Amino acid sequence: MAKTQSDKPRLETRNDTPGNAKAVSIATLNAVLADTIDATNATRQAHWNVKGSHFYGLHKMFEEFYGLLSEQSDELAERAVQLGGIPDGTTQGVGARTRISAYDANLLDGLDHCQALAERYAQLAKNLREGIDTTDEAGDADTSDLLTQVSRVVDKSLWMIEAHLQGKN
Repeated sequence: MAKTQSDKPRLETRNDTPGNAKAVSIATLNAVLADTIDATNATRQAHWNVKGSHFYGLHKMFEEFYGLLSEQSDELAERAVQLGGIPDGTTQGVGARTRISAYDANLLDGLDHCQALAERYAQLAKNLREGIDTTDEAGDADTSDLLTQVSRVVDKSLWMIEAHLQGKN
């Protein structure tokens, strides 16, 4: 994961997390923040454009999921600030940092959206689990715990999305 200037602690804080753990956690948080915002936007794209016989149920589910991801983004960004970091949720920052595959803006079929989102949620979950290990090894159990919380939300959403794909060829 590439570090940028915004990954380094910048703000004074009395938080006693060791300096190296802060730096590692801020970099990790900014990386998963970008991934989470990207997944939020992909889910919102699916919500706006879903078509087909599953329209209503998927439209509502996607709306719920982008709301959940948005809440998790806020938690991730606030944790970075608690550590003295500056989270970057700008369009440019997210575009430069995301590790999530680009979303096809032309998708319409509900199950095609489910397939595309399932792939992206799985990528996000993997990145979160890597972040859990990274921050834990650096000595920041609180950030590791937060990433575990976000991981559980993403895993549950992934399970629900995948349920729509079962039985599909």
